[in-house]
Amino acid sequence: MPIVKLSSKGQLIIPASLRAAHHWQEGAEFLVEEVPEGLLLRPRKPFSTTRVSDGLGCVGYTGPPKTIDEMDQGIAELIRHDWLEQQKTK
Repeated sequence: MPIVKLSSKGQLIIPASLRAAHHWQEGAEFLVEEVPEGLLLRPRKPFSTTRVSDGLGCVGYTGPPKTIDEMDQGIAELIRHDWLEQQKTK
């Protein structure tokens, strides 16, 4: 088990072999938890692991797949509609 020293700034250096084994890069953030044995460091994960299929439920479209041209046309129609609505209020 490696031994590390606490610096005057309160910093610990995690040995390179452990950083490499865990794929920890500079700037990695950790949660520090106080446990009966001392301190426990856990890498902070900004987001839980998700799959593309997990997010598809929020799109609200259940019809056949659209082509890029069809999507572009739909976007253009919405922009045109919104612009015309804005012109009515002027």
